[in-house]
Formats: sequence, C-alpha cells, structure tokens
Amino acid sequence: MSQVGYRKKTVIVDNREFLVQVVPFDNGNFISLTEGKEKIGAMVVSIGSGPRTSTVTVIPTKSESLFLKMVSERIASIINGICIVSINTQKDLALEEMKVIMNEIMEIVKQ
Repeated sequence: MSQVGYRKKTVIVDNREFLVQVVPFDNGNFISLTEGKEKIGAMVVSIGSGPRTSTVTVIPTKSESLFLKMVSERIASIINGICIVSINTQKDLALEEMKVIMNEIMEIVKQ
C-alpha cells in the first residue's frame, strides 16, 4: 500500500477547530492532530504485524491516552505497518469530538 503525498484537513466539532495532518509512507503513517498552534504533543507509536498490534507511548498525555492508543492501533492494524500519532489540544476531547475526529482520520488514511 504505497501512498504518495501529505494530506491535511480541518475538522470543526462543537466550535472547536482541529487540524489533522497525515504523512503516508510505504510502511506506515505519521498522523498529527492539533488544536490552535501546530505543535508536537503527546505521542504514541503502534506496529501492526499480523493479528497483533504492539503499542508504546513515546510522550505521555494526561487525558487523551486511550484515544491516542485507539487511533494508532486501528490505523496500524489496517495498514499492517507503523502508525505514529501526535496530539496537541487546548482542552480534553469529548466523546463526540473523538468520534468525529476518528472518522475523519479514517477517511484520510483510506484515500
């Protein structure tokens, strides 16, 4: 699954604006989710290999760890490769925001 090109999309949920950026590689993806200034934030890396996915936290987060892990593992298992996800938000994500953002990320990755 070779994908060429950087992709970005602005996602607006509940009056909050998030920038989703995806850099695809032959063996994985780098995904950045930012709100406000573009900064590297909490970071998780997952490797999908067969039926199992291994995940490690590189930069911990106080509140979004489950969401980060879920995004990273889901993408890594779909592409059967590496997924690095970074998130930097101004405040905690609500469940509805997580759902919308996850769907948008999945759309971008599947292109």
